[in-house]
This record gives sequence, structure tokens and C-alpha cells, in this order.
Amino acid sequence: MVANMLGDVEVRLNTDYFENKEELDALAEKVIYTGPIDAYFDYKLGALEYRSVRFETEVLDQPNFQGNVAVNYTDVETPWTRIIEHKWFEFGKDEEGKDLPKTVISREYSSEWKLGDEPYYPVNDEKNGRLYEEYKNWLRKKKISSLAEDLVSTNITIWMR
Repeated sequence: MVANMLGDVEVRLNTDYFENKEELDALAEKVIYTGPIDAYFDYKLGALEYRSVRFETEVLDQPNFQGNVAVNYTDVETPWTRIIEHKWFEFGKDEEGKDLPKTVISREYSSEWKLGDEPYYPVNDEKNGRLYEEYKNWLRKKKISSLAEDLVSTNITIWMR
């Protein structure tokens, strides 16, 4: 389905946009950047704050752990925020439709974020909201995107230049 949507659009995986910015920007009239807005501007107005996550994955000698893809844990006593059971994404049965004898789960733990870590969730507070608005205004002033207001989200910025 995704391949059909993209057609002849070139997709590069495992490519750092910033390490290859000049080359990548020269390839097309419009470039879609899907990273944090503050990173795009090299944190010139300051870094937005994020939460990150770490995962602990294990193989269990049982066919089923929780019966679905994800269960969220919101109580104070549980140290993880979510358990993902990977087999339920698509491959929970063998060729004959029987349960696989094992399953793989990942526990997701919330963690503090520092520059260089993967930013998963933005910190949604007044200070970060103001800084985010400054970056959005910078997009408009630099006329990088006439659609900045429509394409910018607080977690991932998608815009066209």
C-alpha cells in the first residue's frame, strides 16, 4: 500500500538529513522533513523539552501474554507505561493458523530526555509552548512553508520548503 502511494518517489532510510542536507535539498523542489522543529533550526532559539522512552524486550515461553498488541499502564505502582506484544501486529499464528509457541514482549519505560536522545513525547507546558510558537513564527517569517500552520504538530514537524 505504501509503495503504491509513493509511486516513483525516492525513499531513503537510515539517512541523516542534516549530514546530507545540501545534497538532499538539491534533489527536489519540495522536501518533507519529519523531525523536531527545533532540531531543524539547530536549536538556535533553544531546545524544546521532550520525554524519551527505553525498551526492555524478552521472549516468553508461552503462546500468549496479553492477547493484543498493547496494554497501557497508568497506575503509580507499575514502573513501565506500556507492554507491546509484537506477534499481534501481524504474525500471531503459524501457517496452519495455530498459536506460535512463544511470544515477544517489550516493556516501555518513560525516561528523561537529553539532547542526542530520541525525542518521543513533547513536554506540554507553558515554557515549551512559547518556544514552539517562536519556532513556528520563524517558519512563517522565513517563508519556508506557506502551510506551516497546517503541517506543524507539537511532536513531529512535517513541512515543505
